[in-house]
Amino acid sequence: MKDRRMEPRLLCADLVKLTWREASGRQKELIANLEDISRSGACLQTEIAIPPGTAVEIQHRSGTLAGRVRYCIYRDIGYFLGVQFEGSSRWSEQEYRPSHLLDPRQLVEKASASASPPEDSPEKLS
Repeated sequence: MKDRRMEPRLLCADLVKLTWREASGRQKELIANLEDISRSGACLQTEIAIPPGTAVEIQHRSGTLAGRVRYCIYRDIGYFLGVQFEGSSRWSEQEYRPSHLLDPRQLVEKASASASPPEDSPEKLS
């Protein structure tokens, strides 16, 4: 599957409350694990499947993000939902910082920097 993300995803871990309405109109809610997040979407791990196209709200300690389920796939440890934020819902680190947040690009930069030989090493001098 081709990655069509327009913005970088930040890895995270935080518990959030996910609410939605079933086709019958009945409101449902559960606690989900926030796996990653970007300005325009998020991935959540849940214990049950939620159909693609379902409107959802992600309630975190600083507010709510509204979106729609784009995919729901089962992996070994549960269901993973891709949620695209809708309307004016956009994530901002200044408004909500998950308990654990990591930008994978920083790891790549650190790994690249540590892999480069020092300026005075024989590899650099030749």
